[in-house]
Amino acid sequence: MLSFLRRLKLSYAAYNMFQPRRLRHNVPLYQKLGLNKQYFSPISSRDFRHLAPDAGLPPVPPLAERLAATPAFRGLPAASQASLLAFEENGFAVLPGFFSAEAVDGINADLARLIETGQISQRYRNKFMFAFRQSACIREAGEGALRSLVAALLGHETNLFQSINFLTGSEQRTHSDSIHMSTFPLGGMAAAWVALEDITPGNGPLHYYPGSHKLPYYLNADYQNEGTAWLIGDKEYTQYEAYINQKIAEAGLPKQVFLARKGDVFVWHANLMHGGEPHLDKAQTRKSMVFHYFSQAHICYHEITQRPALL
Repeated sequence: MLSFLRRLKLSYAAYNMFQPRRLRHNVPLYQKLGLNKQYFSPISSRDFRHLAPDAGLPPVPPLAERLAATPAFRGLPAASQASLLAFEENGFAVLPGFFSAEAVDGINADLARLIETGQISQRYRNKFMFAFRQSACIREAGEGALRSLVAALLGHETNLFQSINFLTGSEQRTHSDSIHMSTFPLGGMAAAWVALEDITPGNGPLHYYPGSHKLPYYLNADYQNEGTAWLIGDKEYTQYEAYINQKIAEAGLPKQVFLARKGDVFVWHANLMHGGEPHLDKAQTRKSMVFHYFSQAHICYHEITQRPALL
């Protein structure tokens, strides 16, 4: 069970009070939807139960029209275009060779420099957070053509919220990003994973479940983790993972493993179930990078901790 201090919403709100610039994005949406929230207030799916599922969202053209109007889409090979056009059906798109070898080498070199000089946090064992804030080439990879494609998929302008760089496989159990990077209305987030070297069966490839984005969004209430007005839920994250494993088994969905080549990109829907395979060959690296994008038309927050997202 989580400690009392880690569960106390007041401590999160106190920290957020000093972040008005990075939290103001939600305020106009709170006002539009009639929510009595300050920029620093705790927020979770419980706050939206009285609202229609698509409350506050403007209408958008069909996906094919949105993509056709995007210059970055028109310059892609036919196979990549077809994969993007099937995004709403499949929950993902594969873009082979989206980044050149030269671009990938530049990203790897920049990350190595940040690590060597201590300019990036090594708090986590196998991942480096928010390198796009310190590296121009990583930021350029996440912005530009890739962000415009994600915006077309979501139907709204987007913010590049987060980058994560990996040197080894994440080995993370199957999950939906929507429990971590949550939105109202649902579905206002997408991610793009970039292979920074060739991926093999032994170095922890990405796995995913095609069509799993059509399952319900499993949030705090689904595994009894809502907490109270003063405390976030007390469940360990492993209990969420076990719950998702059960739901995948019940749905009978087949797992796919993505053996990417250097420069390939995998874009996934906010609710696509995915994770990392075991990293069996410890002699191999698995250099990769993921970008997470939030829609500007959605309220952006973190369901588990019930905190508004810092953008």
